[in-house]
Amino acid sequence: MTQDSSSTRRDWKDLFAVPPVIKQVFAKFPLSTYTPNALPTRSPKHRDQHTLYTWTTAEDASASNASFNPTCLKWQTYLLFNNIPFRTQSSNNHASPSGSLPFLLPASESKPIPSSKLESWSTTHSKSKSSDTTQASRQDVYTSLLEHTVRRAWLYLLYLDPDNFDHVARHLYVSPSSSNTFVALAISHQLRNAASQELLKITPVVEAQDILDEAVDAFSALSTLLGGDDWFFGNEKPGLFDASVFAYTHLLLAEEMGWKNSTLAEKLATFQNLVQHRDRIVNEYYQS
Repeated sequence: MTQDSSSTRRDWKDLFAVPPVIKQVFAKFPLSTYTPNALPTRSPKHRDQHTLYTWTTAEDASASNASFNPTCLKWQTYLLFNNIPFRTQSSNNHASPSGSLPFLLPASESKPIPSSKLESWSTTHSKSKSSDTTQASRQDVYTSLLEHTVRRAWLYLLYLDPDNFDHVARHLYVSPSSSNTFVALAISHQLRNAASQELLKITPVVEAQDILDEAVDAFSALSTLLGGDDWFFGNEKPGLFDASVFAYTHLLLAEEMGWKNSTLAEKLATFQNLVQHRDRIVNEYYQS
């Protein structure tokens, strides 16, 4: 090893070395490990209400408006389908026991219900009788279209499309988290990187047009499945699958989302029965 290379390595080590003065400070005040955050607490006036912690704004929560997150909106809508009274509360993943939203804090109970158990909990506490007679195997095939094909398009449009990220994702997920420029940049990088890694699990290269074309094909299949019925699979009342479809169709078509690249929404709008399905749910369950 030459003297120059040895000197260069020492320079880099010195650059990241902790100054003696700082070492002395940490010696006097060592880092402490804090206990995990406690579950959010309700104010006394809300103790008798079920509370759904979800991605939303304080204003939309007070008005019981739809969440801007597909997973949260799916379960918010499903609770409404089951005629379960609840209020929504703005939250984030760090406040969730499972690390992700949504979760439900039942009235007068301290044990939260994660999204993975909301379907069974809703069935037990529903005030309306379910009319869902769908065969699970048949529904699973179409559910995969939503959870894989449509979700991939959603991830691309929201996080990897530059215009949409700057005008939609940044406004919804980054700005509310921190006003610090460097923190905001770090959060933005994490969100975009996570979306990219998720898409790369399926294909070695993210091809935007292919992802969007596959989503259009998925909506075409869903449109054919719905046909002339009000609800999927010919059920008399909407069920979990209706909520799952609505979670994407509503957010893609909603003008308040502020999409700059609305290519997929424009294609979706050509499937009139899916648009009517979305409008039907908005009118029956989200109109004050």
